[in-house]
Amino acid sequence: MTITAETIHFPGAPFGRTEADALARAARLEALLGDPYDPANPHGLRALFAADDRRVRPAETETLLAEAGLGAEFVPVAYGGRLTRADLLARALRPVFRRDVALGFGYGITSLFAAGAVWAAGSTRQRQDVADLLLRGGRATILHHELAHANAILRHEFSARTAAGGYRLDGRKDVIINADRADLQVVYARTDTARGPRSHSVFLLDPAAAGPGRIRHLPRVELPGMRGALFSGLEFTGAPVPAEALVGGEGDGVGMALQVFQVNRSVICGVVTSAAGTVLHSAMRAATDGREGPVAKRWHTPLTGVFADLLAGDAMATVVLRALSLLPAQAHLFAAAVKYVVPDLLREDLQELATVLGARGYDHAGPEYGALDKLVRDLPVAGLGHAGSASCQAVLVPQLRGLAERSWFSEDEPPSELFRAGSELPDLDYRLLGIAGGGDFMAASLVGSAARLAAARGTRGTRGALAGLAEAFVTELRALQEQCRRLPTSGAALTDPAVIVLSDRYAGIVGAAAVLGVWESQDGTDPFLADPAWAVLALSRLAGRLGVPVPDLPDGIQEQVLDELVRRYREGLSYDLDTVAHAL
Repeated sequence: MTITAETIHFPGAPFGRTEADALARAARLEALLGDPYDPANPHGLRALFAADDRRVRPAETETLLAEAGLGAEFVPVAYGGRLTRADLLARALRPVFRRDVALGFGYGITSLFAAGAVWAAGSTRQRQDVADLLLRGGRATILHHELAHANAILRHEFSARTAAGGYRLDGRKDVIINADRADLQVVYARTDTARGPRSHSVFLLDPAAAGPGRIRHLPRVELPGMRGALFSGLEFTGAPVPAEALVGGEGDGVGMALQVFQVNRSVICGVVTSAAGTVLHSAMRAATDGREGPVAKRWHTPLTGVFADLLAGDAMATVVLRALSLLPAQAHLFAAAVKYVVPDLLREDLQELATVLGARGYDHAGPEYGALDKLVRDLPVAGLGHAGSASCQAVLVPQLRGLAERSWFSEDEPPSELFRAGSELPDLDYRLLGIAGGGDFMAASLVGSAARLAAARGTRGTRGALAGLAEAFVTELRALQEQCRRLPTSGAALTDPAVIVLSDRYAGIVGAAAVLGVWESQDGTDPFLADPAWAVLALSRLAGRLGVPVPDLPDGIQEQVLDELVRRYREGLSYDLDTVAHAL
């Protein structure tokens, strides 16, 4: 059963609830940051590469973002900020991430990740205090034993024991972003020695109020990526925590983390594709620089393939970000699937672009080409490596048997507003986010898309190819259903490599559903997106990764996608579904 949230109109609602508003904010930020390829621009790629090489934060650009009021993007409108929907937030932040993932984390969304627990369960006073902090340019950071900043997952955790007037906090963590400069620390600490869903609680800590000798700042940790971000550690020894610092109730921490992390995962996927777009732009420069004629044929496959993947990744991310507003009780499953598949797409895309760029992809002397090397190093540190995939598998695998038995091929499709650009959606409400159950609306969407395309199956042309691919993914879902029905009910399945492969296949299947849904929703405003060619290429690549049979593609599809790619490169347009103008 698909349950949708209600769209509520607030009297005198502030600016920011439409896609046009978010794109306007992004355009303003794009203009402020300036041409990333201008070597004299203090906020351009050359300056950001230099800061990364020196392992220092880009202070001048952070100051610009503070003066631009970026912190308001992380504060709900009810508390004076600009946060309405997660999909609009991602659009507004893309200008930052297309230049530097480390900057996006170091000055940007880490504060949102920390504040999410407050938006989910904080008291009115806590919400307003955190809002005021972020609105005046302050930072928040998150201390959680399962939050991985890279593949080096920290096993340390914090514990809080009851004491007079509240709690005493102990514990250590060695790698925390902005540990030494955050104005607020959001700590997930163990409050029950027993293992289980009620083992942890969330606390808000003011570092300045801890008292002498209670908090020790550990040395800075140098990581291979995101070198311009500041990572260091904290150790607490009997630090006093007042009772009013508890967020929600004691024991709510695990459930809160599951709510907040689905937003965090989805937003990351919604912004990091823009960073990969910068690398694609570099590859297009390398493939066309000094050439009068068309792009050399040997580069057609990697360039068009990566472009199709970026459109597919944007489709997946956009749909899940919209689902957080429209289908909040059910979005958790798709959020894990998207965070599972999008990083894999991007890692493979960077490998393909490396064949086009060659040694130039590692040249930081100028702004034109070095984004490849930096992003290859930054992605794992941003939680887009193996550790991030493992956390998503832990969400997906336990639910596969139940989905196979009760959801697949029996649920209704989600509302069309989930896919259609410009649709009016409810604001994001963390409190409504489900953490288990709820069925699988994306599998239902896949089956519906394939049924609507069925009449074209076996015909010539791109629509016939798309119909064939849609049916191939439905066939894969049927095969997956049979295998998942035989899964054991015990938790041992989490460590079985054969079961992990099933989660790979599932994530790819629902990713394909997002591509089909976005293509079906096109109204013809953008002729390229309304044509099936990009979706056919994207789905054929996704099918190939899963071992799903791929029908022969019609002639001209690659050339059609390449023509659009070249047009966007020459006109300075983004390589995503929005096709927005960049500062060049």
